[in-house]
Amino acid sequence: MLVVEGLTCRFGAKAAVDDASFQIAPGGFVGVIGRSGAGKSTMLRMINRLATPTQGRILFDGLDVTALRGKELRQWRARSAMIFQQFNLVGRLDVLTNVLMGRLATMPAWRSLTQTWPEQDKALAMSALEQFDIASLAAQRADQLSGGQQQRVAIARALVQQPDIILADEPIASLDPRNTKIVMDALLRINKHFGITVLCNLHSLDLARSYCDRLIGMSAGRVVFDGAPAALTDLVARELYDLEANDVMGGTPAPAPEGVPALGTAAAA
Repeated sequence: MLVVEGLTCRFGAKAAVDDASFQIAPGGFVGVIGRSGAGKSTMLRMINRLATPTQGRILFDGLDVTALRGKELRQWRARSAMIFQQFNLVGRLDVLTNVLMGRLATMPAWRSLTQTWPEQDKALAMSALEQFDIASLAAQRADQLSGGQQQRVAIARALVQQPDIILADEPIASLDPRNTKIVMDALLRINKHFGITVLCNLHSLDLARSYCDRLIGMSAGRVVFDGAPAALTDLVARELYDLEANDVMGGTPAPAPEGVPALGTAAAA
C-alpha cells in the first residue's frame, strides 16, 4: 500500500504540490491527470525521492520513504522504478546494456564500475526484451532506435528492477499514436501479468479513461479529483483542464487497449 499524507513541495514561494493525500492499493493502474504545470511530475519525482518533499510523508507498506537515506534510498528507487518522457537511455550503449542498468542497485560497487554483469542478470534482461518483442535489437545502439522502441527498452529496464511500483512520467508524450498504443499496452500487460502497481502521469484524458482503473486529478498542485474514470464527468474534466480542455477532450479518440494480451505480442515499431 502506497500512502501519501499531506505531501507538499515548494520552490520558493510557489507550491508545485500542495498538501496532496491519497492511498493506492497494490496492483492498481492509476492515472494522474491535469493540465501542464499541475504538479504531476513533481508528485512522481517525490514518490521516487528524486525531488525532496517540503513537508508531508510517503509510506509504502509501513516504510517511511521520506526518511530514507544512503543505501536504503537507493534500494527504494529500485523498488519504485521510474519511466521518463525522454527515455533516459545511454545512446552510445547497446540495448542490452541499457536494460542491465536496471540491475545496478543489486550489484556490488566493483561490478557496477566495470559493468561485469552476472549471467543471471543477462538472462533476466534478455527475457524482458523478449516480452516486448525487441530481443533482436539487443546488440544495437540505443540511439539508433525509434522512439517507440526506445520507450520499450526503458520499460524493460524498469521491469528488470523487479519493482513493487512503476512510476511513469508522461511516457507517451513524444510518441505518435501507433507507438502510444504499443507503449500503453506494454504498461497494461506489466500491470495485469505481474501485478505491479502502475502510477502513470497522462495529459490525454481519453488515454487515461481507456487504460486506468482509477484517476487522480491535479490542479495547481492540489488533488481535486480521486475516483473511477466513469465518475469523471465532462464538466469536472473541463474544470480540471481549464483552457486546455478542448485539446485533451476533443479530436481523435484514444486507441482502445488490447485487453491483456500475452507478453511478447507487441507490434514492431
